[in-house]
Amino acid sequence: MSPTLQVAAFTLPAVAVAAIASGFASWRPPGPKLTSAIQHLAAGIVFAAAALELLPKEREGAAVPVALGFAIGLALMLGLREFANRIEPRGSESALPVGLILITGIDLVVDGVVLGIAFAAGEQTGVLLSVALTLEVLFLSLAVSVAMSRAGASKALTLVTPAALAALLAVAAMLSRYFLGGLSPFGFTLLLGAGTVALLYLVVEELLVEAHEVKETHWATAAFFVGFLAFLLVEMAVEG
Repeated sequence: MSPTLQVAAFTLPAVAVAAIASGFASWRPPGPKLTSAIQHLAAGIVFAAAALELLPKEREGAAVPVALGFAIGLALMLGLREFANRIEPRGSESALPVGLILITGIDLVVDGVVLGIAFAAGEQTGVLLSVALTLEVLFLSLAVSVAMSRAGASKALTLVTPAALAALLAVAAMLSRYFLGGLSPFGFTLLLGAGTVALLYLVVEELLVEAHEVKETHWATAAFFVGFLAFLLVEMAVEG
């Protein structure tokens, strides 16, 4: 199996779980409290991916590409936020969560690029990250689907959008493995920095902001830590 096909094989499950999650959410949209819990859970998984996977690898690189990567990632996320703020008012009366969809899409593209490079660095690293990202995609798809349902999006759009976002991850990972497999340590660290910022921004400025639009509950808060623990246990299982 070629390296690109190997990446494709490990990213197809993410597209499948996105379709299943969006199908469930469009068929029976959860209420506001369950939506908040799902968003907390997704935030915990994404935060764990940044803290347990990307940041340890960042510490192995030089300070300059780390700082540049973080600056580029932050500039990109803030620019996307500004773009989303400009286009959201142009929507219908039941405006879609354009910001969440846009940031999630860019985040998954960055994740895909990092995943492709991870497979180039080593098969075990790539497999571990693909398992973690599949788990991330599952709950991100639920979070996006329920946010779209609450905004009044059609069932068809709610069903298709998360799967399309997951497909961005798969395509980005395959292209990254093919074109960036021989990336220098400087470039690798730079991309990891940008990817880390994208993950953290998704947690702090999108998922948790959406989740806190309803009254906070103890079990919704606990879902964040359940998500973090789930990622940690998957990582331990794969590495073991």
